Parts: sequence; structure tokens; C-alpha cells
Amino acid sequence: MPTINQLIRNPRVALTVKSKSPALENSPQKRGVCTRVYTTTPKKPNSALRKVAKVRLTNGFEVISYIGGEGHNLQEHSVV
Repeated sequence: MPTINQLIRNPRVALTVKSKSPALENSPQKRGVCTRVYTTTPKKPNSALRKVAKVRLTNGFEVISYIGGEGHNLQEHSVV
């Protein structure tokens, strides 16, 4: 337990919050261009073929995003 003088000399430092999705830059969505559309399998213990796309965002980041719903018409160079 620090003394009052110690707290005056060296105040408590708040923890910095690290973003879980830095590529979005605090935006709800971002626009980008599909660079690859493919299926992948999830981690254990789940099993399926998940439809995903590698997307190059307008800010330069490249992210893997999930394609929801039944069926899609996305292909390479699609703007999403």
C-alpha cells in the first residue's frame, strides 16, 4: 500500500485497452476487395466447411472475414 507522498510523486497509471479488431479502426464496417474466396475447417471440436474470404481493406489491412447466409456470389475482386 503506497503512502500519499508516493502517490503524489508517481500517480497510478490506468491500463491501456487493446483493440480486439485493430483493422477496423473503431468503425463498425470497412470496405474492401476480396483477394481470395475459399472454404476452411473450424478448430476442434467443431466440424464443417466455413465459407470465408480474404479481404484487402481500404486502409491497407488484409483480413479474413466470414461469409454468412446460405449461398453467395462473391469471387475475387468483389467489393464488400
